[in-house]
Amino acid sequence: MMPPTPPRGGGAGRRLGRRLAWALVVVMGVVTVSFAIQRTLPGDAVRMLLGPQADAADVARARRIYALDAPLWTQYLRFWKRLVHLAPAPEPGRPSATEGHRTCGRPGLGLHVDLGYSHRYRQPVTALIARKAPATFELAVGALGLQAVLGLGLGVAAARTRRSSTDQVIVGATLVSSSAPIFALGLLLQYLLAYRLGWLPFDGAGDASSRGRHLLLPTLTLGLYGAALYTRLTREEMIDTLGSDYVLAARARGASTWRATVVHGLRTALLPIVTLLVLELGALLGGAVVTEKLFRWPGLGALAVDAMVHRDGAVIMGTVLFGAVTIVIATLIVELLALLLDPRLRR
Repeated sequence: MMPPTPPRGGGAGRRLGRRLAWALVVVMGVVTVSFAIQRTLPGDAVRMLLGPQADAADVARARRIYALDAPLWTQYLRFWKRLVHLAPAPEPGRPSATEGHRTCGRPGLGLHVDLGYSHRYRQPVTALIARKAPATFELAVGALGLQAVLGLGLGVAAARTRRSSTDQVIVGATLVSSSAPIFALGLLLQYLLAYRLGWLPFDGAGDASSRGRHLLLPTLTLGLYGAALYTRLTREEMIDTLGSDYVLAARARGASTWRATVVHGLRTALLPIVTLLVLELGALLGGAVVTEKLFRWPGLGALAVDAMVHRDGAVIMGTVLFGAVTIVIATLIVELLALLLDPRLRR
């Protein structure tokens, strides 16, 4: 008797639905933990804002203005209540239409995203993130592109020359690069390329004409540091793939070394590499904290550090939420890529 045929269709939809539900739980968990930590840290954000000489009346008024006088659970519920809401679009000539929504970002269709107001920068957190995110995006895309090019190229070269001196040099270099702290690599590059050779500026973003030169050092730091991981991953995946039956069969049919390596081998080994690249992009979009602070790059990572130093709770929550959402979106993209590249997951 033949076993019953499993029903087709719906598997991919259910899988994505479960991942989306779990992603929402993860975001809520990250925000809850971050909210609790930043509210229970020692120090007083209002005192830091007004200074130690401020009297009690001014402190009480500031707490009321920034909604810090309510109990912790009330502040938490208020954060979620105002986070995403619908509101009428402002009408020309009627400023009252925006009353109560001055700290909101407006993606469109009456949808408002309210991350609160920064007491340090005196502006809405949505505006701060919108201003800092492009710099982080530039750094993330540049670093990830360098990681992918170096990682894939060196990994394939190491796999093709396995156990040779070339393989040993590449593996040794990746071990040294990944073992050193990222700030040590950044300081070394600053010393060599900026101080000794004078090719690149030390830090900052520069103006529009010099922004590309200022971007090179932080991009090199993140790119070289991350390329070590992709080199080792590509090497291991390619060694397994090049010894598989279908690659050996392609060589037996007369396929060239290049075709067997790239067309048959690398294409099959790309799934875990692409998965890691997309996840890394999501993490970098949340802010490369150490690199941005080291090179004074005006991105979300540096913004988050300054917010923690000055106890700016609204900015802390906004950057944490932005980072969590970008990583969740990257995870969902990885899930879609896996469904496209591996038909077995659709059943």
